[in-house]
Amino acid sequence: MADAGFNIWWGLVGLLPLLLYIVLVLREMDPLPATIICVVLGAIINAKSLVAVGTDLSKAMGSFLGLVGLIIMLGRGLGEVLSETKVAHTLVYKIIYGIGVNTQKKALLGIMMATMVIVGLLGTMAGGVAIIAPIVNPIAATVGLTPAAVAVLYQSVGEEALTLGPFTPPVVTLIGLTKLDYGTMLMTAALPIAFVTLLVTWFMVQRIQRSTAEKMPAGVAVNKEIEAFQPTTHSRRATTTFIVMFTALIAYGIYVKAATPFVITVMLGLSFVVGMVGGMKFENVCKSIVKGMAGNVGLYLLFILLELFINYVEHAGGFKALTYMLMPLINIGGKVAVVIAGGAIGAFGISGAVVAELVTLNKMFASLLKEYNVSMIAWAVALIVATRVTNFIIPGSNMVAMMGFAQSNNLKAMMRNGYVVALAQTALLVIYAFAFR
Repeated sequence: MADAGFNIWWGLVGLLPLLLYIVLVLREMDPLPATIICVVLGAIINAKSLVAVGTDLSKAMGSFLGLVGLIIMLGRGLGEVLSETKVAHTLVYKIIYGIGVNTQKKALLGIMMATMVIVGLLGTMAGGVAIIAPIVNPIAATVGLTPAAVAVLYQSVGEEALTLGPFTPPVVTLIGLTKLDYGTMLMTAALPIAFVTLLVTWFMVQRIQRSTAEKMPAGVAVNKEIEAFQPTTHSRRATTTFIVMFTALIAYGIYVKAATPFVITVMLGLSFVVGMVGGMKFENVCKSIVKGMAGNVGLYLLFILLELFINYVEHAGGFKALTYMLMPLINIGGKVAVVIAGGAIGAFGISGAVVAELVTLNKMFASLLKEYNVSMIAWAVALIVATRVTNFIIPGSNMVAMMGFAQSNNLKAMMRNGYVVALAQTALLVIYAFAFR
């Protein structure tokens, strides 16, 4: 039943920016212009003046989403330093040659480990796999792995790495929204989903390898011509420094239960120490950080505008109206329905930037989460599934980019694995919904 004085019909009008956002993103419009359009519509519905919009923008810069945007930019800066000092390359080299790749299964395992570590550390699939591919592809080719099989591994492992890495945008956002500490979120939500996903992928990729190996023309293998990377003394020393310092900072953060802003200190500290140990001058480290951050300025602007967009929908009563619409279903299913509905709406109804999707879903269900005292562990699983399933069932940028890095044109193989993974993740969501009711 609606609160006294609340007009549910006007609340539904307040939902228009959200509905428009979903339509624009599904039509593959870039998230930034889509968000700007929705901010303008939200401002009109809320009768905001130009001065008020400017004030709201300044407040958004100090919001949680503004903090996440800054962290993502700093993460890109750290990634640039790790690339300049060849730390990322050395880590891949150590993983691949440490395993001693001489069979297809060892090669598959090496690719999985390398992708997990690098994407998890850098917080970007495209940037991480761009470093991995030139080192891994020639090795994969020597043991006969097909481009289709390699592409499937890149995507499946890359998607899960983004939910495990301590400083990736989805993890930073998820921890901030659920208030779970990193260790709890990792052990109870992210790792179970990753385990199910990688287990399914392990069996699927071997089937894909067998079916594509038979049809692959002679000579069409993952590029063998790229010269193998060889670590230098500087890159080895910087890599050791990075591993030790990174491990110590993560352990310290977990021990003191450090809040999200601690990530800023970690990012900057790692960038400067690793950069200078790797042979870079202090000035060059600063330039590399700025160069990396510049690549994510668009995301920072997106998150600030997204804060406005979501606030305008909320102020107009949009999320409250949506809650009333969902109440018949929720009254029947209770906590279970809240968790499953959150995961399903995200997975099959909302797409776009992951952080945007996480924040939007959390706002949409905020009142229901509080009213039904939903377990944040179950909700964390719902949010992860909501943002990952979409990428596995829709051939978006992540899927296509991984095919490009592996030099594959076999979209069918990606979709075959994607649908099975999506089914497995959805099943796990249902299990969690009932287990934590």
